Amino acid sequence: MSAGWSNPAGWSAVASFLLFVGLTLVITGWAARRTRSAEEFYVAGAGVTGFQNGLAIAGDYMSAASFLGISALVYGGGFDGLIYSVGWLVGWPIVLFLIAERLRNLGRYTFADVVSYRLGQVPVRSFAAASSLVVVLFYLAGQMVGAGQLMRLLFGLDYRLAVALVGLLMMVYVALGGMRATTWVQIIKACLLLAGASFIALAVLAPFGFDVGALFAQAVAAHERHQAILAPGLLIHHPLDVLSLALALMFGTAGLPHILMRFFTVADARAARKSVFYATGFIGYFYLLTFIIGFGAIVMLGGTATTGGGEDALAGGFNMAALFLAQAVGGDLFLGFIAAVAFATILAVVAGLTLAGASAISHDLYANVFARGRTSEQAEVRASQLAVLGLGVLAVLLGILFQHQNIAYLVGLAFAVAASSNFPVLVLSMFWRGLTTRGAVLGGFIGLAAALALTVLGPEVWQDLLGHAVAPFPCRYPAIVSMPLAFLSIWFFSVIDRSARAMAEREAFFAQQIRSETGLGA
Repeated sequence: MSAGWSNPAGWSAVASFLLFVGLTLVITGWAARRTRSAEEFYVAGAGVTGFQNGLAIAGDYMSAASFLGISALVYGGGFDGLIYSVGWLVGWPIVLFLIAERLRNLGRYTFADVVSYRLGQVPVRSFAAASSLVVVLFYLAGQMVGAGQLMRLLFGLDYRLAVALVGLLMMVYVALGGMRATTWVQIIKACLLLAGASFIALAVLAPFGFDVGALFAQAVAAHERHQAILAPGLLIHHPLDVLSLALALMFGTAGLPHILMRFFTVADARAARKSVFYATGFIGYFYLLTFIIGFGAIVMLGGTATTGGGEDALAGGFNMAALFLAQAVGGDLFLGFIAAVAFATILAVVAGLTLAGASAISHDLYANVFARGRTSEQAEVRASQLAVLGLGVLAVLLGILFQHQNIAYLVGLAFAVAASSNFPVLVLSMFWRGLTTRGAVLGGFIGLAAALALTVLGPEVWQDLLGHAVAPFPCRYPAIVSMPLAFLSIWFFSVIDRSARAMAEREAFFAQQIRSETGLGA
């Protein structure tokens, strides 16, 4: 069938979309009436169950990059899209076995609570807030691109106006409802997304007798590059790029502030462990579906549309392939449902990201760095709500700037930064006695700066955005250099630190271990 839709979706699609937006606003109003303290605003009063939190984490993680971005990458490049889905999934055992329980026992609202447990509060929280904000902004950029393209497709709006409207909605949800509203939007969205993606996958496989091999064979015949889509190399050409991306996706998960923040919404470490177990199952199943959806799009939307240009190009670009496939298998009504779910996907993730960024500003910087703890909960929540407004404006600007970038690529950059800054400091603060404040801050900032600099010097920014002929750094993702550099820098600046404070921090490691393993102690 033709892939050349150019008009907005029908009224049934718009009605489904507006119905879901109305539902989320009702949830936000309900949550706002129950959010009266900082703990309620940041972590929903730590009253979320392990199963609920697992669904919410899955909802947070199954973002626009997963649903729209990966299916678009598979649609355009076949096998290489699997690198993203596998990479994102294998990060979860690291979270489960390394950090989930220890994180819940040591922290209160943010991962900076954990890192600064035995280190200097002011410098460590300053670094953690800066690093978290960079990760959040990269992640937000990808979500806003997907949201803008989706709104433009549904309503025929100008892209910039669409991004601005999404930013406004996000500010309302987070500023009023906090973590409680965010959690329930994520849970509902996760259930709807799993159901919708399952239906698409089943509808795609049904004509082939549910034989995945037959689907792949038809996709090979339909795609303009034929057999090449079953081999690596169409999207990621160099082995170093594959390794760098794998490092970012595997270890970046354990450094994402909005994911780490979810472990403080449950009552204890046992519930935190259950959260990861459930989330891994939901996420793994979902990523299998995205691969089928991507190959199904090749078959049902036509291989010529993968060129990205001409009259056969998809309206809204590659990122909209999953939505047009939904229309192909279920008509306008199902397109409206999937569009509403995709928007809910973006909205839930954007809300979680914004809340994590706002908490870094209000809890880590305002309350603990500038006010040094001499502030009220009400003032801290107000500061967080103001931070939400500022982050919303930045998210809109980033969404406009990166309009033509693939969503999965942008989110991959967020993972690379998290793997190069947050993850090394977090894991060493938990497991290495020799870590000092000087090592954590200097090494963490070096990893952060390296990730940002190498991103700018890489081909995606230096060549594609800035228009230079040759990129100084050949890899699309920086983690292969920036992550080892961060670990090495943290180790070096820690071992040469012979100050009295450093000695005291090393001695405090044992008390931290007792608390991290049992939840008891100093």
